[in-house]
Amino acid sequence: MTEVMDFHRDLSARLAELEDFDRLAKDLDGELDRRTAAVAEAGAEVGAARRRAAQGLGEEVTANLRELAMARAEVQVEVGDDPGDDVDILLAANSGAPGLPLTSAASGGELARVMLALRLVVSAGPPVLVFDEVDAGIGGQVAQTVGRSLSRLTADHQILVVTHLPQVAACADQQVSIVKHDDGASTTVTAEPLDGEDRVIELSRMLSGSPDSESARRHASELLEVSQG
Repeated sequence: MTEVMDFHRDLSARLAELEDFDRLAKDLDGELDRRTAAVAEAGAEVGAARRRAAQGLGEEVTANLRELAMARAEVQVEVGDDPGDDVDILLAANSGAPGLPLTSAASGGELARVMLALRLVVSAGPPVLVFDEVDAGIGGQVAQTVGRSLSRLTADHQILVVTHLPQVAACADQQVSIVKHDDGASTTVTAEPLDGEDRVIELSRMLSGSPDSESARRHASELLEVSQG
């Protein structure tokens, strides 16, 4: 008898559910519409916030490029439709040039400097950053500025830089000499950490090509002291 009553109760509940199907379906459709509208509203807020931030970000990156030997360059950040997930970084490398995506407008050195300028503004990101050719086409005081800018990033990241400029190399916490050896039969590459006098000698070689020159070594020592200071 108990089983029959339980079965009757289950069937009654199921019948009531089926008879109320239209109302339940209408309620679910209404809930779906409300939640879809809430998602669209949130997406509009996110998109608007990203578009507001885009102009300031482009201006800050452009300002940093002024110090990285790209005095005429301009960076713009374009944000797509809500929620603004599509973001393009456009570079006009020269006066009067149209803004183009970085992959189309920037050479290897320019791309590295734009990424450096961007990282100086946006500190979040991968723990390890690699810069290659960031010193292409620069030298002197600009090279020192690039080196100091790279040093600023070490507060939050490990930075690996491939450079041929002593002004940049002297700013590093650790300098490594990479040398390719070709004996005619095979080619090998060695990586040697430099410290103390060895680092001074290598910086002398980078400065003048004459690591045995006393004046070059004095200059290298001075450069290292200033850069590390």
